[in-house]
Amino acid sequence: MMTPKAIRGWSFVHKWSSLACTAFLLMLCLTGMPLIFHHEIEHALEEGEWAPANPGGPLLDLDQVLAHALAHRPGEVPVFMSFDEDRPVVNVTTAPTAGSAEGLMHFASFDRTSGDLVPAHEGGVMEFLLQLHTDMFLGLPGMLFLGAMGLLFAVAVVSGVVLYAPFMRKLGFGTLRLAQSRRVKWLDWHNLLGIVTVAWALVVGLTGVVNTLATPIVGLWRADLVRELSAERDGGGPVAGGSVHGAVELARRQVPGNWVQFVAFPGTGYSTDRHFAVFLQGDTPVTKHLITPALVDAATGRFDGIRPMPWYAKALSLSQPLHFGDYGGLPLKVLWALLNGATIVVLGSGLYLWLRRPLAATRARAPGPQAGAAVAARAEGA
Repeated sequence: MMTPKAIRGWSFVHKWSSLACTAFLLMLCLTGMPLIFHHEIEHALEEGEWAPANPGGPLLDLDQVLAHALAHRPGEVPVFMSFDEDRPVVNVTTAPTAGSAEGLMHFASFDRTSGDLVPAHEGGVMEFLLQLHTDMFLGLPGMLFLGAMGLLFAVAVVSGVVLYAPFMRKLGFGTLRLAQSRRVKWLDWHNLLGIVTVAWALVVGLTGVVNTLATPIVGLWRADLVRELSAERDGGGPVAGGSVHGAVELARRQVPGNWVQFVAFPGTGYSTDRHFAVFLQGDTPVTKHLITPALVDAATGRFDGIRPMPWYAKALSLSQPLHFGDYGGLPLKVLWALLNGATIVVLGSGLYLWLRRPLAATRARAPGPQAGAAVAARAEGA
């Protein structure tokens, strides 16, 4: 049994960690709700906007698509090639040289059934919500700030769980005192939903923290990859030519059960001067988020091995879909949405309970606004 001093200490931690992050957590939950269904929403919004020139017809090979792309950007060289998952579209990035800065690169999409340009995707409400949810339009500082809020959220959840038992010892689990005052009723709903969603809240909160570190994690992986690949550069400048289609097909044969996410051409920061780096992803709901670079010699067409993702990049890749419930199709997304809605209620009710706390209890205790929280305040007869 915890001592009164320990309870006061945990209450202090819970109250202030909750109050510091509640407003931002509410924003993240509200923007996160439509993002859970972003694939379904984007598919619905895109219906009728674009269709391939020859639906169901034969596909151009990747060398033919590349020829169309270079014809649109004479004098430039290919840097990257990527692929849409649900439509026959190839995206080609070109630049004046293979080592050009990102600001000099040009991105265009091509219909693989005809080689025609595909209209550029207009930024819509989903992109606005994603940016707000990811970094509040502040870039890396915004991401790191939201990561700090996620850590406070985790502290609030854990401290709430610690406080739950001593504060609820006089009530049965799930008790709803509906005949009591409005504040007591909200307190009981806050307690019940908070403790029921605690595991989900921790998972989503901590994966969110990992996601806010995406930029430094990807930067570290890129630096490690470049350092490893630099030993294999021949110093003679990027190899021109070579069949990107042949490289992709060879990589897929050598690493079966994978799909191609994108290709880095020779001389870029993700390949050597003489290799196509073909980045493969798995074909299951879990492995599709794990990327394996395979190297194919552009001059000889020889397969030169793979470079597995390091553990920290795997952690990032696996946390992103888990954060949005993107592993189990629509049923899991519906469950995620229901739990997200419950968390919104917990956050809102916790804030209400703190604002409407009894004057006599203000100095001693104040139920905080998150899961399992101070969830209980003895003042209500708990």
